[in-house]
Amino acid sequence: MRPSGEPRTAIQLQGRPMVDVRPAVVAFGGGHGLAASLSALRRVTDRLTAVVTVADDGGSSGRLRHELGCLPPGDLRMALAALCGDDESGRTWADVLQYRFVSPGPLGDHAIGNLLIAGLWERLGDPVAGLDMVARLLGCAGRVLPMASVPLEIEAEVIGVSPERPDEISSVRGQARVAKTTGEVCSVHLIPQDPPACADSIEAVLAADWVVLGPGSWFTSVIPHLLVPQLAEAIETTTAKRILVLNLEPAEETAGFSAAKHIELLADHAPKLRLDVVLADSAFASDDPHLVAWADSLGADLAVADLAARDGSPRHDPLRLASAYAEIMGV
Repeated sequence: MRPSGEPRTAIQLQGRPMVDVRPAVVAFGGGHGLAASLSALRRVTDRLTAVVTVADDGGSSGRLRHELGCLPPGDLRMALAALCGDDESGRTWADVLQYRFVSPGPLGDHAIGNLLIAGLWERLGDPVAGLDMVARLLGCAGRVLPMASVPLEIEAEVIGVSPERPDEISSVRGQARVAKTTGEVCSVHLIPQDPPACADSIEAVLAADWVVLGPGSWFTSVIPHLLVPQLAEAIETTTAKRILVLNLEPAEETAGFSAAKHIELLADHAPKLRLDVVLADSAFASDDPHLVAWADSLGADLAVADLAARDGSPRHDPLRLASAYAEIMGV
């Protein structure tokens, strides 16, 4: 896909007036990227739903998935923790949920939250009911839902896995292996390719005022939502406005990729997708003269703001990101 037509110019976010309107927002992703987005969004709205990837096959989540046949709970746990309040009770619950056992035995490295979620799923027989119960227990400022009703696998086409054959394309299967591959990921698909979407997630997307994609691991947390056919259709046809949030810098799966390349990859996997806003950190955006044109090619304005944490670490600052969301949404 190639950008065409007269490109828009970037919008520099700098503090527009806010009004007291709380939009219904659905945020997509997984892992630390989604957690950062949720930590910001819960400061903007109390009508918040997280739709989370369910393809993790490593660590505690992978072990529970393989032993119990359940959805991998790890990314769902992180989303629930991010929606806990900033008061003492909220932070305590978030810490408990994230705590991992230190043991050489079978409990070693299991997160308490993963065991709680998996136990409720087994007791209730309903993943959504289990997640809703944990959210009520924690006093979460929003709802957490899986993107699909069954655990998924990610398979990637990767070039240059073998140093001896740098031009050879190989298949790499499994979220953990894709995330750590030394080759360049070209594309990804899901196994099964037509999984059943979570019905509550579809309803939330169709009822939303805004949907937010990213930030996060591009091939294993962001793009997979657009590969579940029913969910992709809901994202493409909803009356909600769509925001794509870029990462602060290229890393891991997209190491060496420009900001514009991230949008190009998204368009390659979801050619029907149209966006309203692409939100980028000012430092990442300034390094890419093609970013405005690529945002324009998907129908989006480019919004630029200083979003990085003040300590210099490569993570979004929740207050800065919240300010950007509030300004874009007019809250």
